[in-house]
Amino acid sequence: MKLDTDKMQAAKEGGIGWVTFNNPERRNAMSLEMWQAAQVIFDDYARDPEVRVVVMKGAGDKAFVSGADISQFAERRNNAEAAAEYNRISSAGAQAMIKLEKPLIAMIRGFCMGGGLAIAMRADLRIASEDSQFGIPAAKLGIAYAHESVRALVSLVGPAYAKQILFTGRQLKAAEALRIGLVNEVVPVDALESTVRDYAATMSVNAPLSMKASKLTVNMVVSGERDQAMLDRLAKECFDSADYKEGRTAFMEKRKPAFTGR
Repeated sequence: MKLDTDKMQAAKEGGIGWVTFNNPERRNAMSLEMWQAAQVIFDDYARDPEVRVVVMKGAGDKAFVSGADISQFAERRNNAEAAAEYNRISSAGAQAMIKLEKPLIAMIRGFCMGGGLAIAMRADLRIASEDSQFGIPAAKLGIAYAHESVRALVSLVGPAYAKQILFTGRQLKAAEALRIGLVNEVVPVDALESTVRDYAATMSVNAPLSMKASKLTVNMVVSGERDQAMLDRLAKECFDSADYKEGRTAFMEKRKPAFTGR
């Protein structure tokens, strides 16, 4: 995998694909180059059968992702035409995250703001440290938060809290984010990585086809759409798989299954 910037880092380790937003001097704010690299990383992880689960994290201890790199706005988003091109490139990176059919975990420490929160909401699980802070400052910048991101926010916290977050633009501490359902779990700073690794390790040995079916089905429920042909295909893939036979056999033999994703 070749990346054109060192602001994004990728590493594969024991069935886990790690993605690091590496722009700590700007609190890991997302530049256009980082979005382009993100697409390359996620496309690679999607294709690699050895990668069972993906974890996203921010470099350093100040931020997961603090949002878009506003320093690029004057040049890259200075009018509607330029903004459209910027959005085309960043959307391609975002779509690569969204289309990932494997479990995706966001390991959040520090600031998780605006576009950074949109990235975190694309994950299936959000595990945050106690010093994390969340918010969407769109109302303070005079911009519209994307429909897809608003839908993700509403699906997590409901319309009332979504409007409160969007209208006020204020920052939420980790405890409040947990209370309203924005994150799955909040842990002490020194337990963040070990907690995420435990989740990822558990998922990495589970049946890939089963997790894929669960993820796509939950996403379908949230979207309000129902593709019965896809649901039938996912079920057939699982029941016809060698992993289903392995799961049954391992259960009867009272041993841990060794799933292959086939």
